[in-house]
Amino acid sequence: MNRSLLFIPAVALTLLAGIGVFASHRQHKIDEEVIREADQAHTEEVKEEARKEIPPLETKIGRGDNFPSALQKSGISAEDAGAISNVAQRAFNMRQVRAGNTIVVMRNPDGALREIDYKIDSDRMLQISAANHNFSADVKPIPSKTEIANVAGKIDDSLFNAMVQTGESPELAMHLAQIFGYDLDFYTDPRKGDTFHVVIEKKKYADGKTAGYGKILAAEYNNGGRKYQALLFHDETGRPGYYTADGKALQKSFLRSPLKFGAPVTSHFSKARFHPILKRFRPHMGTDYGAPVGTPVQTIGAGRVVFAGRKGGEGNMVQIAHTNGYETMYLHLSRMYVRQGEHVEIGKTIGLVGSTGLSTGPHLDFRIMQRGQFQNFEKLGLPPSDPVSKKYWPEFALVREHWLPLLQNFAPPITATVVAPIVSTGSR
Repeated sequence: MNRSLLFIPAVALTLLAGIGVFASHRQHKIDEEVIREADQAHTEEVKEEARKEIPPLETKIGRGDNFPSALQKSGISAEDAGAISNVAQRAFNMRQVRAGNTIVVMRNPDGALREIDYKIDSDRMLQISAANHNFSADVKPIPSKTEIANVAGKIDDSLFNAMVQTGESPELAMHLAQIFGYDLDFYTDPRKGDTFHVVIEKKKYADGKTAGYGKILAAEYNNGGRKYQALLFHDETGRPGYYTADGKALQKSFLRSPLKFGAPVTSHFSKARFHPILKRFRPHMGTDYGAPVGTPVQTIGAGRVVFAGRKGGEGNMVQIAHTNGYETMYLHLSRMYVRQGEHVEIGKTIGLVGSTGLSTGPHLDFRIMQRGQFQNFEKLGLPPSDPVSKKYWPEFALVREHWLPLLQNFAPPITATVVAPIVSTGSR
């Protein structure tokens, strides 16, 4: 047989074997590349997961909670909660932590605690940093800006619901009701179809959310076709008050004294006064007027008598509830001329000065509360009742000329509200 013929198949077999080895090697390389790419993709997925932020956990402090217990409800250990509270106390009085305020807990992607924010009020934030369990705390301002805004709407069932429908807080409805509360009872007077319009200072956070409300600069309420208007102005002593377009005060003011005749103040409002009988320091939540027995005592404002009788150390006492959350108390009376449930007008004589109860001598202990909190009557900025004086009429006229056209020409939509920034010239 010809040797050349035998050589050809051998060469072919060798080539085929080489091709097979090459193909196998190439396939192995391809497999390695696929595995490497898969591993790399998996690694990137892991890194991407690691880069993902854990969403902040926001909770509200419940009734009966203190700061440590609220932190524990947010997933923080009791030990860390105690340590955090101790550090926070150096920056803020933790006794002032209030139910309903929010706590925001922020963590790193690995779950480690990073930061805790407690919103003190609309202007301040208690910020607690937590780096490797090294806690530090500081009170920081919350950035915000104030703009002048129009808010308007239409009543369907109540002012509160109408205000909510505009996207605003019921707090604004409360402010509006207080302004017109001397002329309107917002529980009984509103009618379906009534409209309101408010020009107000509105505070906003950087994210556009409402931080709170400032002063109502002008307002109008149309009650069944009768318009009530209010313009903010300051009287000659600088006290703010609301006036009609013709300069009359909306507020039916309190009198400046509970006595019909002048009397000296013998003891002032104090958080720690030495009691002359008990011989120890205790709060004195009123103002004492020295006057002879039998001096007429008058109610400083119209209202309803909620108590008239003997009450321990207060002696004979009359307590009267007024509008807008005010209550007044008249202590140590020798005689009382009113009874519980009776309605009294401003300036009515309700009793006579005496020395009943814990008293060292004839005097009137007069006290005033606003929404359950005792106030210092001597420093309380009670709203003015006098009309705008002629001296300040030119300034009031400028305020009126600026705000009245906005109230008169602004047509609110049928079911909603409009909030639009406008330029303010201010008000006295």
